Amino acid sequence: MFLLVGLGNPGREYEKTRHNVGFDCIDSIAGKYNILLNRIKFKGVYGEGNINGEKVILLKPQTYMNLSGESLREIVQFYKIPSNDIIVIYDDVDLEVGRLRIRTKGSSGGHNGIKSIIANLGTDEFIRARIGIGKAERDMVSHVLGKFIPEDREKLNQCFEVVRKSVEIIIKETPEKAMNKFNNFKAE
Repeated sequence: MFLLVGLGNPGREYEKTRHNVGFDCIDSIAGKYNILLNRIKFKGVYGEGNINGEKVILLKPQTYMNLSGESLREIVQFYKIPSNDIIVIYDDVDLEVGRLRIRTKGSSGGHNGIKSIIANLGTDEFIRARIGIGKAERDMVSHVLGKFIPEDREKLNQCFEVVRKSVEIIIKETPEKAMNKFNNFKAE
């Protein structure tokens, strides 16, 4: 069983912001595979389904970003999911809009949601799909909590489709195959 987690902040005021691309990507994947995100537990909203014949859980933690690890810890302990079967999808200010980077381990890179996950899981060995949201031109908070212009939203939609394809490869084959195929992806 794989756990796909999209990071974001709960609440209408955060919908479609740069910091919520993880939520948006999970919604896109849920739509493609007809997975209903209709269960509330583990400090999150989640749903179960299948991708490539493999059981998956899609999770959107409903803690704020900096406490995301609490939700992951609860669901991982309940379902006994190994860390290398966890895929976390989140925003990255160090990548240009629509660029994708997949990794199997590493530091938080300053991302508070990832810091929380590493602290709560006690490991940095889980798969990450980092979606570029571009560098902050002014202050970081207003950048990550800001909304995308329409052209950038279109780039994100392309990126979400590639994340979905990379998840299929990770599940069916290996994270390394997905990295080799998609780590140079940049939406046009």
